[in-house]
Amino acid sequence: MERWRDKKVAVLSPVAWRTPPEHYGAWETVAGNITEGLVARGWDVTLFATADSITRARLHAVVARGYEEDPEADPKVAEYLHLSEAFEHAAEFDLIHSHYDFMALSFSRLVETPVLTTIHGFSSPRIMPVYRKYRDGNFVSISESDRAEGLNYLATVYNGIDLALYPLAEPGGDDLVFLGRIHPDKGVHLAIEVARASGRRLVIAGIVQDEGYFRERVEPHLDGDGIRYIGPVGIAGKNKLFAGAAALLHLNTIPERFGLVLAEANAAGVPVIAMDLGSCREVIADGVTGFLVKGVDEAVEAVGRIPEIARGACRERVAARFSIETMVAGYERVYETIFERES
Repeated sequence: MERWRDKKVAVLSPVAWRTPPEHYGAWETVAGNITEGLVARGWDVTLFATADSITRARLHAVVARGYEEDPEADPKVAEYLHLSEAFEHAAEFDLIHSHYDFMALSFSRLVETPVLTTIHGFSSPRIMPVYRKYRDGNFVSISESDRAEGLNYLATVYNGIDLALYPLAEPGGDDLVFLGRIHPDKGVHLAIEVARASGRRLVIAGIVQDEGYFRERVEPHLDGDGIRYIGPVGIAGKNKLFAGAAALLHLNTIPERFGLVLAEANAAGVPVIAMDLGSCREVIADGVTGFLVKGVDEAVEAVGRIPEIARGACRERVAARFSIETMVAGYERVYETIFERES
């Protein structure tokens, strides 16, 4: 692999949030982790991201701050200024590693530099015509379950986290925790049901992505004690939650694509009770790092089984499968495949 590390790699991060984000921003988190992991292993990396991003790589930015954090920004203008800037500099790189979903694909045939796209999820069937048009490109999936038929996948590479950011939280507490987007897809209302039925306090943290859902299905249950909403949290806030948590509830109502928070919770030793949809069974080892369930009743039963889970085993599995080092090693193998083909 050392023979390829003189190659110049551009990592194209989204510009909804800073890379890495202060609160929410899973795609930016992964793009940032890949960038820092590559730099640590001696790669020559340029990160295309917002100007307030933090990186040890070379930072190239034309968007001052994430459009989700800038009320004056037009998201489409920010996105296309950012994308066009990256591809106008394509000739300076040996590989562009895109985390920009389908939009970056529309530039990929206009440059000679190979483009690798990590697909972080298919947000809607309406975007699939773009993927079908560029189906012969270079794709990586983030889980075996989140793949579309007919695309040229080179590998599945699981997302990796920085374990140093999430110390083992022992012995933990009694709370149930929800951490993520406040959106029907994430099943916050189901977490509330489980907490009520199991007699446990539920602490909810995350950005409100669906205001109507929050008002109708979450807010009426908030009492400041048994069911609490504390807003978005950064890494310090997550660790405070993990320190007091008996388990993380992740009762997604649609197939999960990867679920970065599952790995973060497990890294801190917190068992995860997750709906058995999509990638959850790839990230969570049932009965070892948490429990896979099919509904509220099974989730309530799983709450009673939390003591069966060893917190150290949760962290050990993340270290082996979902660390930055493991992720970057996976991407190095993909890069090698592309460089050997291009040489």
